[in-house]
Amino acid sequence: MAVPVAFFAVFFAYPVAAIVGRGLKADGVWQFGRFGEVLARPEIRDVLWFTLWQALASTALTLLVALPGAYVFARFDFPGKQVLRAVVTVPFVLPTVVVGTAFLALLGRGGLLDEVWGVRLDTTVWAILLAHVFFNYAVVVRTVGGLWAQLDPRQEEAARVLGAGRFTAWRRVTLPALAPAVAAAALMVFLFTFTSFGVVQILGGPGFSTLEVEIYQQTAHLLALPTAAVLTLTQFAAVGAILALHAWTVRRRERALKLVDPAHTARRPRGAGQWALLAGVLLSVTLLILLPLAVLVERSLGGSGFAYYRALTSAEANSGTFLVAPIEAVGNSLRYALVATLIALVVGGLAAAALTRRAGRLVRGFDALLMLPLGVSAVTVGFGFLITLDEPPLDLRTSWILVPLAQALVGVPFVVRTMLPVLRAVDVRLREAAAVLGASPLRAWREVDFPLVRRAVLVAAGFAFAVSLGEFGATVFIARPDNPTLPVAVARLLGRSGELNYGQAMALSTVLMLVCAVSLLLLERIRTDRSGEF
Repeated sequence: MAVPVAFFAVFFAYPVAAIVGRGLKADGVWQFGRFGEVLARPEIRDVLWFTLWQALASTALTLLVALPGAYVFARFDFPGKQVLRAVVTVPFVLPTVVVGTAFLALLGRGGLLDEVWGVRLDTTVWAILLAHVFFNYAVVVRTVGGLWAQLDPRQEEAARVLGAGRFTAWRRVTLPALAPAVAAAALMVFLFTFTSFGVVQILGGPGFSTLEVEIYQQTAHLLALPTAAVLTLTQFAAVGAILALHAWTVRRRERALKLVDPAHTARRPRGAGQWALLAGVLLSVTLLILLPLAVLVERSLGGSGFAYYRALTSAEANSGTFLVAPIEAVGNSLRYALVATLIALVVGGLAAAALTRRAGRLVRGFDALLMLPLGVSAVTVGFGFLITLDEPPLDLRTSWILVPLAQALVGVPFVVRTMLPVLRAVDVRLREAAAVLGASPLRAWREVDFPLVRRAVLVAAGFAFAVSLGEFGATVFIARPDNPTLPVAVARLLGRSGELNYGQAMALSTVLMLVCAVSLLLLERIRTDRSGEF
């Protein structure tokens, strides 16, 4: 546990504490009265209300749209199912900047809806809600559908034999078993939408602001650190409560259910109703997931071939926006993401190993600590890096390693959540037998554990790489102008007027989407846990 704790203390707790301290301290004295002052401001209350409201609405809409898909993937067997499972998961690993850009191409000025029907939905709450459903569809499908596929259908069949109707049997038998998974998925969707940044910034316009966006505005544009510190701690408290509730639902599900092999529960659809349900799910996936991505690709071509892609290679054409050709952001992002993945594997692997060998309240607290970067303001972390890591022995402000360190913070939770179930499944008696035969702990791990968890390590590396590639909230502060990452480059292009800048943003977003999609398709081929839960 020592290495992960030290890593989080230096690169997470210290920067966040420094920002909070600068905002809430005056002449060495804590000014807690600023909480009342900030939270009493009408514009801040509006931000808090919109953050909560849009998160609840996004969660409800995502459940409504995705639960039929969870049932279809769990109970039906049809051609192309594995490919479609990968397709619906692509949005989850896409950077929020790409998601916002895709919906801007679909719903914004000059977008598909604007051209066909003369309707624009950008700068409206509907654009934000639809983008959140797009982004989180896979969370519900894979979390709820993964469990649904492992529920023994004979329990519901037994209720039918005993006289229960179809709906009654589902309500009395299946729904209670699924409730913890639905709650866990809903809480994760709520967490991701509660802390939404890139989607709201691109699609919401100046009229909408979540806590994360407001922290960015107060920190980067207004330099109002007291307000930013209060909002950061408010978000921290809310995220901590969400994660604690999520951990409780997961533990409840693990204790309550006995599962079966999902290969024995799926079958081909029967009857007109089931075929209609399958067709409806396929239609919703096409309209909600495939259409925005297809429009993004079409807008990147711009009706003139690959002109926007060629412009990405020219530094002169982008001299007012970049110090280098935008295409260099691709190489920068790949290099940063590879280093971040290596760091995340080392830190997350050690943390997962520690969690499998200890139990108790301290370990549960350690587990919760590993999840905090998913919910704490990445903007605060990024700005904290700038003001804390600027003195020896950690004078890293001008170092390239700063970006991979920030990205690794987001990748570690995915490594832990991927490796932990597999490590817990390794029979401890195998290690004991190796020790009895004279193997050292290191050799026992190399000969016993690693062969069993090798595929899980590859899956964890893939997820860490994808999320590192798309990290935006912290990177926007610390990426150097001569070494931009892909998400930063996309946001910078969208922030400038002109058709060329817009087209290049679409082209860079398409490149980033393809890299993430290829990574995910490779993960689907090597994934060992068929339950599909994140």
